Order: sequence, then C-alpha cells, then structure tokens
Amino acid sequence: MGEFLSQGPLFLICLIFMMGIVVVIHELGHYVVGRWFGAAVESFSIGFGKPVYERTDKNGTRWRVNWIPLGGFVKFVGEGQLAGDVGKIETGPVGKPYSDLGTGQRSLVSLAGPFANFILSSLIFALILGVHGRPNLQVGVMGVTDGGAAQTVGMKEGDSILEINGKKITNTGEVIVAIMLNPNEQMDFLVQRGDERKHLAVTPVEVVRENDFGQKVPQATIGIALGAVSYGDRITYNPVEALGQGVLETGSTIDQTVTMLSRIVTGKMSMHAMTGPVGIGDISRRAVNKVWSQEQLTPWQRLQQLFWMLISICAAISVGVGFFNLLPLPVLDGGHLVFNAYEAVTGKEMPQKVQEVALTFGLILLLGMVVVITWGDIIETGLFGARGG
Repeated sequence: MGEFLSQGPLFLICLIFMMGIVVVIHELGHYVVGRWFGAAVESFSIGFGKPVYERTDKNGTRWRVNWIPLGGFVKFVGEGQLAGDVGKIETGPVGKPYSDLGTGQRSLVSLAGPFANFILSSLIFALILGVHGRPNLQVGVMGVTDGGAAQTVGMKEGDSILEINGKKITNTGEVIVAIMLNPNEQMDFLVQRGDERKHLAVTPVEVVRENDFGQKVPQATIGIALGAVSYGDRITYNPVEALGQGVLETGSTIDQTVTMLSRIVTGKMSMHAMTGPVGIGDISRRAVNKVWSQEQLTPWQRLQQLFWMLISICAAISVGVGFFNLLPLPVLDGGHLVFNAYEAVTGKEMPQKVQEVALTFGLILLLGMVVVITWGDIIETGLFGARGG
C-alpha cells in the first residue's frame, strides 16, 4: 500500500493523460457534428464537478475544465442527458434546440462520439504499424506446466504453434489474446513437431495470475511459456497501407471486445476482466515503472519506448470507450439511438415520463457497473495487499 500511495502523483498523471485524450476526442466528435447541423451547445466539459476553468465563446457555449479530471460531456440545448434535463430548454447559446434536429441528424450526432474514438484508434494503430511494422516469427512452446491443459492434450516443449482455430500465428501476442478470449472453450491448435503437424484440442482454464504489467487478474491459460523459434522478415507498410491496417486493427479490437463482453454476459469470463479508469491508470503507472527500470537504456530510449507503449494502450482504450458508448443504455449514446429509433418508427417523441424513468434506471445501472469494475480495479492495484502485483 505504501508503494501505491507513494506513486499516487504518477498514477493520477497517467490516468488523466490516458482518459483525457480519449474523452476529448469522443466529445469533439459529438460537438463537431452537432454544430454542423446547427445545434446550440450549452457546454463542453472536461471532467465533472465544479469548474476550475470556464470560458464562454461567441456562440454562448461554456467551455469548462472541471476539478474531477475523469470523463467529460457535451450538453446540447434541450438535450435530455439526465432525468432532470427532459423538456428543459436552456437560453443563451446560438443555434437551435437539440430536439429541433431530425431523428437522423440526432442519430449521427450520437454516433459521432464513438466514431471519433474509432478514428483515433485507427490513426494510432496506423502510426505504430507504419513506423514499426509487424513482427513475423514462428512461435514456439518454451515450457509446459505440469498438469496444465496443454500437457493434458499432449503439447510438448519444442512444439511450434502454426495456427489457432484456423488463423495463422505470426507473433506471441496473437496466441495470448486467443487464449485469453476463450476460457473454458475448446480451441484447435495446429502445431509442428519436427516434420510432423498435429491438431490438438486445448481448453483454456481461467485462473488468477499476473498479466504483463504485474497485476494479478483473472486470465485464461493453457499452461505454456512462449518464445520465438525463428524470425522472418518484419512486415512493413507504406503510409496508405498502414492506414488500412490501422482500420483493420480497430475492427479486430472491436471484435475482441464483443467476444469478451459476450463471454462475461454468459458467465464464461469474470466481470473483473473489464477495466475501468482506476485500472487504466494503474496499467499506465506500471508501464512507466517497467520502462524506467531498464537501466541499460538511455533516458531518450526509455522515453521513446514509453511513448509507444502508452499510445498503444490509448488506442485500445479509445476502442473500448467507443464501443461501450454504443451499448443501449439510456444515458449512453446507444440509448439515445434507441430513443431516436422509437421516434422514427412511431413518428412521435418518446413520452417524457418514460424518458425520465429510463434515464434514471440507466444511470443507476451504469453507476452499479462502475462500482463493480472500479472495485475490481482497486483490488488489482494491490492497494489492500490482495491480488495486486
């Protein structure tokens, strides 16, 4: 606990940095498209609570930086974000009330935030792939745990993993992610042993163990250690190819997110596999410590490594925030899409009382999710000496 508290400033800086970029881009997506359609904006807020900085622009929009530096929001005039907002029209900002936009326009405004997150992640992935390319190596089994799932089905040290569920393997990360997303699900491993190829049906089991950042979290494992057997030419991309690969990488991350969420909903993965702001800050803190502990590197080399590590985490967070906001909870963008769909089908706005009840229920449910996820994150940080790395 002492170590955690002593690194408090570092923890907060990492948390604000990682969440700040993603949230600002998300809210700018809403703002830009809303203003494009002529909507009046009451406020653009970074963080929650009372403002530490506020400025009103020529259009009457309040630009605010609030004292709790997590999250943020754009409030359009007449937009019902919370139960108390329904039917309320603020005066002062230039433009038309949000309710005067068509259902299609309002839907595009709702989609613009998540879409901005996906654009951000695609650009970050494109930058990483354009500069560093992709590793292209043959992944080998360096060790097998006694009694583990891999040993049970006959996997041996020295085997090379060629494919998992029919997908070619070119780096260790692909093996780790595939296993993590399939706890208690049988997987087909194509391995090479000498001149012979074998298909092995392996079922990962979920256990509490350390991840790459030293946190002890529920993770699926088959009980193997991985390493490179041989290296091929690194896959490189020109700027256009890198951009295309960045989009594909974002799509792949969304697919992994959907898979993880479906596993959690069906009880096949622990709820604590999800990470909230506290967990993100802790991962960032550990990333900083991990990089800075490499004394064989110069300060400049460490800064470079830290930059690439943090922006790769930022890309993953951006995908997560974009996808999460598309969930059909009334207080999220996906919930507003549901309201818009109702209006488009029936030709009339959803009754105000129904909106108020839905927004209140959605807020309670969202807060409950936040509490559960945050509690798991706090445990993983090691603040109370349990599960933390």
